[in-house]
Amino acid sequence: MISSLWKPEMRVEALVSTLEQRVLLNDLDLNLHMNNGRFLTVCDLNRVDLFIRTGLAALMVKNKWAPIIVRHTMDYRKSLAPFQKYSVSMTISRWDEKYFYATHQFISKGKVVAEGESTAVILGRQGVVPPAQVIEAVNARQGRVEALPS
Repeated sequence: MISSLWKPEMRVEALVSTLEQRVLLNDLDLNLHMNNGRFLTVCDLNRVDLFIRTGLAALMVKNKWAPIIVRHTMDYRKSLAPFQKYSVSMTISRWDEKYFYATHQFISKGKVVAEGESTAVILGRQGVVPPAQVIEAVNARQGRVEALPS
């Protein structure tokens, strides 16, 4: 999370977060490979990177908004062994009047080891904050006024 503060600002038209990671001992399950739950936690780290780099984290604090994952799927193709390097990328692929949709891809040694999709909302005091309103707020925080179509 802290390293995200020094990364370049992320723009709405390029919502891709990539993190370089290594499997640590606390990531392992009884089979001595990365636990399936840890994959989902790493996806959370991608989201936090995006929140910080777009300025959305500050907007969420200011407006008392909360990001909520309503669905997450993950397909596992290969194991990740202790200390193995991997990268994970998250792309906000689209949004509609209620949800943001993100794709996640874990790659190691040039091969996809897992991939999935998550669906999320931003929840405010009055309920779900429409994605168009969130995008408009992010653009305004970045000094931009245009809103992008979903």
